[in-house]
Amino acid sequence: MNTITIFAIVIVVFILLSAAIRIVNEYERGVIFRLGRYVGIRGPGFILLIPFIERMVKVDLRVVTMDVPTQECITMDTVTVKVDAVVYFRVMKPEDAILNVEQFIRATSLLSQTTLRNVVGQSELEDLLAHRDKINEKLQVLIDEGTEPWGIKVSMVEVRDVELPDTMQRAMAAQAEAERERRAKIVHADGEFQAAQRLADAAKVIATQPSALQLRYLQTLGTISTERTNTIVFPLPIDLIAPLLGKISPEKK
Repeated sequence: MNTITIFAIVIVVFILLSAAIRIVNEYERGVIFRLGRYVGIRGPGFILLIPFIERMVKVDLRVVTMDVPTQECITMDTVTVKVDAVVYFRVMKPEDAILNVEQFIRATSLLSQTTLRNVVGQSELEDLLAHRDKINEKLQVLIDEGTEPWGIKVSMVEVRDVELPDTMQRAMAAQAEAERERRAKIVHADGEFQAAQRLADAAKVIATQPSALQLRYLQTLGTISTERTNTIVFPLPIDLIAPLLGKISPEKK
């Protein structure tokens, strides 16, 4: 046996081994086809195939994070918005992902885009902004139902950004400003009402307890004495000067 023959045999063996030996990672599964017919799932680990008879398609079982491109939609209350989202899914049945659909990632992306437009079109702008969790849950249920025949489980859908027209943004900003002013006026009026009510309660206490007025007078004097002012207003209780006014009045008569 000459050298050329040995070299040819080595090349043939190498080609056969290359076609027969496969390594499947822990997060992957191999869909096996024998002469074009599906025969089962193999992996992970070392896989030995029949050369030129069996073929393997690897499927990644990890969670796929897929961006849904921005979609221009019209809400139920006829407001044009631009919405994008992100979808989290994983392959649960590798055989269905290969046998039942071509390019399952692209198919899931297209289904997510159409579902996003439909859900936004059936929702009002207020729900889209204030109740986004309900929109996310509805999207997850609908997309998951559509991908179930493909062996794909959609675990979560998140609406990421809602872009409004400039006119709508200005109108919402004006509305928010008016709402803040309304709340501020209500708080101010409530404070005035409580202050007036407290003053009325204090007047009732002073009317029943004259000594309370004297104590308040002494407190006022203490406050005035601590202030560094050139002019001091010294209030006199009417009770102190009432006897003098009584004596003066008869003399004038």
